Amino acid sequence: MENHAYPYVITVSSEKGGVGKTTLATNLAIFLRALHEELPVSIFSFDNHFSVDKMFEFKGQAPRGNVADLLMESPGCDLLHTGQYGINYIPSSSDLADLKGAIRSPMTLARLLAQSRIPGVLIIDTRPDLDILTQNALYAADRVLIPVKDMSSLENCRNIFETFDKRGLDRKSLSLIPCLIDERIKFDGPFQDQKGLLRAYAINRGYRCVDTFISKSPKVESLNTNPDGRIYPILTHAKGTDVHGQFTELARMVLDEIQATAEPRALLFHQWQTAETDRKKAAFYGRMSGVKQECLFCGRQAGNGSAGYFFETADRGASGFLDTECFDGFLTANIYGIGPEQATSPAAQMVRDVARDSVFVCRPVENGAGLQVEFSRFSREGSPLQRKDFPVKEFEGGFLSRERSKLHLLMTETLAGRENGFREGVLLIHPVNPREPESILQEERYREFTRLKRTIVEQLPARD
Repeated sequence: MENHAYPYVITVSSEKGGVGKTTLATNLAIFLRALHEELPVSIFSFDNHFSVDKMFEFKGQAPRGNVADLLMESPGCDLLHTGQYGINYIPSSSDLADLKGAIRSPMTLARLLAQSRIPGVLIIDTRPDLDILTQNALYAADRVLIPVKDMSSLENCRNIFETFDKRGLDRKSLSLIPCLIDERIKFDGPFQDQKGLLRAYAINRGYRCVDTFISKSPKVESLNTNPDGRIYPILTHAKGTDVHGQFTELARMVLDEIQATAEPRALLFHQWQTAETDRKKAAFYGRMSGVKQECLFCGRQAGNGSAGYFFETADRGASGFLDTECFDGFLTANIYGIGPEQATSPAAQMVRDVARDSVFVCRPVENGAGLQVEFSRFSREGSPLQRKDFPVKEFEGGFLSRERSKLHLLMTETLAGRENGFREGVLLIHPVNPREPESILQEERYREFTRLKRTIVEQLPARD
């Protein structure tokens, strides 16, 4: 594997506790490093028992952050601590429960690891559940190792496989490994021991199993529970045991997979993310290219912090920005009948406040009294609030004070039709942030606006 800037990710996961998950994750890291000394190996855990820290930390090392900081967008490579046995680790955190609510996508960790610059191999130890953090670890993985020690843990595997199916992920990255197998237990019949029985049941369910297994060993158990209060590795403290040989076999198998992987998932995700970013930029600039930057009322440019509203017709034939003062003035004077002498009144201020939480809709209609515009107000969620028809005249005022009608100007510039009339259509006007009005055209925001526009248009009453 040549792409050292993009880690090959191994996730160790099981919904059942006590199956040797953390023992598998930590010791696999050490054996990988021992068998390939030039390969950087890192590890972190989403569990809060701090076993990873107890095994790898050097006392007195200056803290550089923890796994919670990784989820809060800190670069992964900056969080790596130099650990014992040549393993880098990101310290565990007791604050992960508070972050779960902020992580809604199962792709968050994949994105963070794609830009983490963590080299070599990264092993992720997970909690014994399928919470959003575990789902993220599964989604980001090139290889998922699922330790099973009994029928109960084997049955729980179904949920992981169903999660992969639901997300459209390839099951080939999932591998079961019989773990903590008591080799003293023997059976009569075709399945003579626990590992054979578990493998047979797994294969019958369509699950892939690795060719090796990890035995239950009192010697290994003593490495985790001892008077020193430390956690010792199998590599150095269980030489000559069957488990030592089994981890060697497992690590060699994993190294073969790593070497055969030209493009780890983190690299593929980075490539997809780059292409997606380029696509979003192209789509954004495409939308921007058709947007009128000058206010229809005063001609002022949108980029100077004055634009407070975005308008677009339902067919996207016209779109642009409106100056905040211009549109607020149009609302107070032309829609709500508040004269200029009352521009600073509480009533006018209430109109301005309401406008920031509303979406306005204009639609040309004929009701037997000449050309009219149906002017409606909706909530930002798309609920109808007000509706009224207004006659459309090109000019307003008396003979000596005639001026161009703002309503006529608005409709002419957006829904102009033949013979001085208006074409059928709907115009939506939505408030925006004056400091960055164009943000409404970015992918997610524009998708929300389009969805809102569709919701509103579907609610408009039929007119003769």
